[in-house]
Amino acid sequence: MGHDLLPPAPLVLAGAPLPMVGPARIYACGVTPYDVTHLGHASTFVWVDALVRTLRHANLQPIVTRNITDVDDVLTEAARRAGSPYDEFAAIHQYDFDHDMRELGVRRPEHEPRAHQHIGSVVRLAQALLDRGAAYEVDGTVYFRGGGAVAASGLSEAEVSAALAEFGEDLDDGAKESPVDVPVWRASHGGDPAWPSPWGQGRPGWHAECTAMVLDTYGSSLDIHAGGADLAFPHHAYEAAQAEAATGVAPFARSWMRVGTVRIGGEKMAKSTGNLVLVADLLKEHRGAAIRMMILDRRWWEAWDYEPSQLDAAEGRLDALHAAAGRRDDDPAAEAEVMRRLLDDVDVPGATAVALESGGRAARVLVHVLGMS
Repeated sequence: MGHDLLPPAPLVLAGAPLPMVGPARIYACGVTPYDVTHLGHASTFVWVDALVRTLRHANLQPIVTRNITDVDDVLTEAARRAGSPYDEFAAIHQYDFDHDMRELGVRRPEHEPRAHQHIGSVVRLAQALLDRGAAYEVDGTVYFRGGGAVAASGLSEAEVSAALAEFGEDLDDGAKESPVDVPVWRASHGGDPAWPSPWGQGRPGWHAECTAMVLDTYGSSLDIHAGGADLAFPHHAYEAAQAEAATGVAPFARSWMRVGTVRIGGEKMAKSTGNLVLVADLLKEHRGAAIRMMILDRRWWEAWDYEPSQLDAAEGRLDALHAAAGRRDDDPAAEAEVMRRLLDDVDVPGATAVALESGGRAARVLVHVLGMS
C-alpha cells in the first residue's frame, strides 16, 4: 500500500474519538455586531481556526459556518442609542470584526449566514415545534418548552435562573407556561424589527436563529459545534433541544468545542463588566501571530486570566518557533508527532514543544498549520 493511502492519525475532540467519513461539518457561534471585538471573542475564533487548519492539513475536509447575529434586541437597543438603523449599525461593526480577524490570521468561513436572511427558516422551525407539541403560541409569540433542556443541563434551579437572566431571558413573563420556556418567535411592537409570520409581525428568538442557520446549512445534524464556554447554557442547550425536537434527529452535534473563558482578575471579560481588552488595541503593539500564540498556548477548554506580560512571552515564543523552523533538521517522526498532537484535541502546547525541540520541517509544519508565519 502506498504511503499516500495510509489513514491520517485519528481525530480526538473533547476527550473522545471523532471519526470522520465525510466532510467535517463545523458551526461556530459568531458575533452580535454591536460593539468592538475583544480578546474573549478572539479566543474562540482563533481556536476554531486552529482546529480547521489542522483538519484541512490532515485532509479531513472541514466545512465551516460562522453566523452573524444581526437581529438581536441588544443590537437594536445599541443602534437606537447611537441614532442609527440597526442594520447599518451592524454592518459597520461587522466590518471592524472582519478586519480584526484578518489581522489575527483567522480565515473566512465557507458559510457566513446572517440572521436576517433566515427569517423564513425560523418561522418554519417555530411551526415544526408547534406541530410536535414542543412549543405553544401566546399573543403572537411562540415559546419553546425548555424543561427538557434544563433537565439535561444538570444545573441547579438557581444556576439555571442566573444563566437565563444573564442572557436576557424574562423569567417573569406571565405569558409563559414555565419560566424556563424561551421564545422561538417574538411578537414585535413599536420600533422593533419585524417580519410577517402566521402569528403576526415579529422577529426571531436568539437561540432559534442559530438553530435555523445550522439546519439550513447542514440539515438535521452536524459534526462539531463550537463557541464560548459561557454559551453552554442556555444558548447551546436550547439550540440543540429545539433542533432535536423539530427534526427527531439526535444528537444535534456529534461533538462540542466550548472554548475556555478569558478573564481579567478572575472575572469574565464582557461588555457588561467593562473589563474589555480590545483586539484593535493589542494589534497596535503586537503582531497578530503573537496574539494567536498567546491564545493557543494552553488547552482550548481552559479558562485563563489575561495579563499584558503574556503577550511579551508569546512574542519570544513565536521568535523561538521561527528560529527552530529555520534549522535544516528533517525528522519525519517529529513531523508526524506534531500532527498527532494537533489531532489529539488540538494540543498546541504539546505540538509546540515537539517542534521547538526537533526544529526543521516539524517546526515549519506547525508554523504553517497554525498560521503563525
